[in-house]
Amino acid sequence: MVFASKDRAKDGTSDTPSPLIKLVGVVVVAVVAVVVTLLITRPAATTSSFTPLSGLMTLKATAADSVLYGDAIASPNPILIEFYADWCTTCQGMSSTMADLHQQYGQGINFVMLDIDDPQWATQIADYGASGVPQFTLLDAHHSEVKTWVGKVPKSILANVFDQLPG
Repeated sequence: MVFASKDRAKDGTSDTPSPLIKLVGVVVVAVVAVVVTLLITRPAATTSSFTPLSGLMTLKATAADSVLYGDAIASPNPILIEFYADWCTTCQGMSSTMADLHQQYGQGINFVMLDIDDPQWATQIADYGASGVPQFTLLDAHHSEVKTWVGKVPKSILANVFDQLPG
């Protein structure tokens, strides 16, 4: 006995979708999957187009624009010392934030950057207990330590402390 499947409905049409309809369905599902994946994995709208190279370039430019340590210590202004390293991705990521803060508060606060890989800063690294990077050490006008942060620090937290400095 041979069993035959019923491929045709009573009206003569096929019960199974045609290969073209199947193909269209697969394409639609694939397109939806790609769109959903792109929407889920895209960077947040608040992040800029940060790349390791752009972060390193900004870090280098900020370091070049910073006040020399000796000049800052001789000044009566408060000092923010940033202990950093070129290879530190958190330092690179914070570089645009620090550049913005330097632009905003640079007239009243000396922004100093010390590369922890440079042996000339070994004494300062030991004196300020720099054990991680980035480390931000804020000194008041008398060069007494006010606050120290290690790691990624939101701009608003730093700005709030800067706003509370006398003078």
